[in-house]
Amino acid sequence: MKKLIITIMVISILFTAGFSKMLKSPKEVYRVYLKGESIGLIKSKEKLEKYIDTKEAEIKEKYKVKKVYAPTDLDIVKEVTYYDNVSSVKKIYNKIKDISPFTINGYKITIKGIDSKDSNGKTIKGKNQTIYVLDKEVFREAANTTAQAFIGKSVYESFANDTQKEIEETGTVIENIYIENTVTIKKTNISVDETIYMDKETLSQYLLFGTTKQQQKYRVQDGDSIEDIAYNNKISNEEFLIANPTIPSVNSLLYSGQEVTLGVLKPQIRVVEWDHVVKDEEQNYTTITEEDPNQYTDYSKVKQAGVKGKNRVTLKIQKVNGESTSIVPVSTEVLKEPVQEIVIKGTKKKSGYFGGGYGSVIPTKGIFGWPATCSTISSPFGWRWGALHDAVDIAGCGYGSNIFAAESGTVVQSSYKYDNGQYITIQHDNGYYTMYAHLCEGCRYVSVGQRVQKGQVIGGMGRTGAASGVHLHFAIWTGFPYRGGKPLNPMGFY
Repeated sequence: MKKLIITIMVISILFTAGFSKMLKSPKEVYRVYLKGESIGLIKSKEKLEKYIDTKEAEIKEKYKVKKVYAPTDLDIVKEVTYYDNVSSVKKIYNKIKDISPFTINGYKITIKGIDSKDSNGKTIKGKNQTIYVLDKEVFREAANTTAQAFIGKSVYESFANDTQKEIEETGTVIENIYIENTVTIKKTNISVDETIYMDKETLSQYLLFGTTKQQQKYRVQDGDSIEDIAYNNKISNEEFLIANPTIPSVNSLLYSGQEVTLGVLKPQIRVVEWDHVVKDEEQNYTTITEEDPNQYTDYSKVKQAGVKGKNRVTLKIQKVNGESTSIVPVSTEVLKEPVQEIVIKGTKKKSGYFGGGYGSVIPTKGIFGWPATCSTISSPFGWRWGALHDAVDIAGCGYGSNIFAAESGTVVQSSYKYDNGQYITIQHDNGYYTMYAHLCEGCRYVSVGQRVQKGQVIGGMGRTGAASGVHLHFAIWTGFPYRGGKPLNPMGFY
């Protein structure tokens, strides 16, 4: 009986305590969740936010802001309870600061990536990236600075201010400049552990080089030229000038001991420029040979000297980050017709003559003929963005325009490859090879093993393969291309 009485008393005490709590009025408090987990209750949401703002003076000083906010993964939810287990804002603050970074007000800028293709033709999905700034004007100014680096500050400003000079006879007018990427700007709270760009100089460096780290430096030696320094360090002349904005042109003189910057461009945005260009181009003359059976085979005489003609051509040129990607001919006006060259060659053989050909004679300027009907170089031979462009790109002739064999020889390749598109390779009698790539569909007019003559039409200009516009990728190699051979600058032969 005694045990029963004690048990009843205990139950009575517990019931009375619980009932007394239920008699209290419910309270409105706030439950704090960090990363989805509850870390306690507080009386006032505003007091916690104010406490955070008051305590984080260092963040205010670093970023020059007036207010600091709670972490992005912190949620404060109103709750009604009968219990009194409420924490102080200080205790909750201490829990937060050890787990998640606080935030400040700024802008989240999303740059949508643009798809590309790899060497096998597979699509590489463009990578989106996010940039944080406190002032959206910093991004706008950095984007303008990036565009100026590719286009030229004075040229860009004349376009922006609508002060370009009109074309009188020849010249260039920029029709449009824009960023190809889709860019969205949203006001938001930014975690202070993110990279936050506070000035246009740092952000423009990132937009150009893909990093804010200091670029490699080089001290100029006696005899160095900009072209030599750029090529030896696997960058283009344009990359060198962009990395060294105080040097005006590739022909500028450098002095011994001068420190220059070597930066490989990795642009984070695609700056597109459309130009309207009117220019005069020389029209190459053709050469015909007349045989003279009364003269020996080593006899050669110019009966009629060839004279180059002149055409005035109008082009629409698209450039992406300073590189010509599309050249579209609009019109051609003949200013001067070319005069054909006539050469007389003997056919009479001397006693003991066994024929031959060029053998291993090293060619000099003029031995190779020009392979196209136009002469605009859209992309030169050399390094660009960390890769060697092992040819010159010739553009502006128009889709399907004739491509000529630069010299007599034997066709060793006439095929299709993803990057080259439709292409032809010719082995010449002097030990050199020439390659003609991005020909149009159905425009390979010669086959492997076929003998071709200098100036013979072998194909048509196109944009097959990894080509962004209609052009000819023209290469000269010593040795078989990509099989132990070495690419040479074709312009060294003209």
